[in-house]
Amino acid sequence: MTSVLAQLRDMTTVVADTGEVAAVKRYKPVDCTTNPSLVLGALKDPASEDLIAREIEAGRKAGLSAVALTDTLTVAVGAELAKLVPGRVSTEVDARLSFDTQASVTRARAIIADYAARGTGKDRILIKLASTWEGIRAAEILQDEGIDCNLTLLFSMAQAVACADAGAFLISPFVGRITDWFKKAEGVEGYAPDQDPGVKSVRAIYDYYKSNGISTIVMGASFRNTGQIKALAGCDNLTIAPKLLDELDSEDAVLPRALSPDMASGVAAMAMDEATFRWQMNADAMATEKLAEGIRNFDADHQKLIALVAERLE
Repeated sequence: MTSVLAQLRDMTTVVADTGEVAAVKRYKPVDCTTNPSLVLGALKDPASEDLIAREIEAGRKAGLSAVALTDTLTVAVGAELAKLVPGRVSTEVDARLSFDTQASVTRARAIIADYAARGTGKDRILIKLASTWEGIRAAEILQDEGIDCNLTLLFSMAQAVACADAGAFLISPFVGRITDWFKKAEGVEGYAPDQDPGVKSVRAIYDYYKSNGISTIVMGASFRNTGQIKALAGCDNLTIAPKLLDELDSEDAVLPRALSPDMASGVAAMAMDEATFRWQMNADAMATEKLAEGIRNFDADHQKLIALVAERLE
C-alpha cells in the first residue's frame, strides 16, 4: 500500500511549509513558502549557510542597512527555493504594511524586481499579503498587473469572499490557529477531525468557492496534526510542515477523499463591500483576534530577523 502522503499528492497539491533548503530537497513539494519565521530557520540551516554568507557579504559591500539586507535575504532564500520546486515560492510583504495598500503594492513590486534581477520570473512567485481589507485591495491592484498573490492569515468567510472578489490567485485559510482559539474558548482538549472548527472553516470556504465557480486556489494551512490534513484531502493545496509530512509518509492506510468540486452544495454568492467586511470581522472575535495576533507575530519575527542580520553585519 502506498503511503498516506503519496495518496494525498494524487488529489491535492502538497506545499512545503518550510524555508529550509534541505527539507525542500527531501520532500520535493510542488510549491514552498518563505516568511520571517521560516527565513529565521533558514539562517540557522547549515544547507543555507553559504548562501546567507554570500548575501551578507554582498550587502556589507553595498552598504545596505540591516532592514534592506533582510529584504534582500528573504528574496535570496526564495530564489534558491525556486530552483528546487517546479511551482511557486510565496514571499511575504512586511507585516507592518498590512494596513497600507499603496505601501504593500510598492513593496510587492520591489520583491518582484529583485527576483527578476536574480533570474526568477514573476510567474514563479506569489506575493504573500495579510488578509486585511487593505491587503486584499493591494492584491487586487497587483493581480491586475499580472502579479499573483497569496492572501494569508485568513480565518473567516468574510475574508475569503473579499479575496475571491479581488481576484486573488490563492488564499491560505488557517486551520490550527482556529482550533487553538476554540479549544481555549470552549475549554476542551481537542476535536474529532470532522468536528474541528478549523477543518470546518476550510471546508465551508472550499464549498463556497466551488459552488460559485471561483478559480482562486484554496490552500489549507497551519496544521496541528495529520488528522486535520486527512480531513481536508482533496483541497486544492495544503501547506504542511516537515514533521507532519514525515508522519504522513510513514503511515500506510487508505486515504478517503474528503473534498471535491463535485461535492459542492451550491451555496449562493455573498455581497461583500468594505462596510460589510469590517462589520462581519468585528462580529467574529476569533477571526479578529487571530488576524491581529498573526500580524504581530510575523512582525516580531521580522524584527528578530533584522536584529540577527545586524549582528552578522558587524
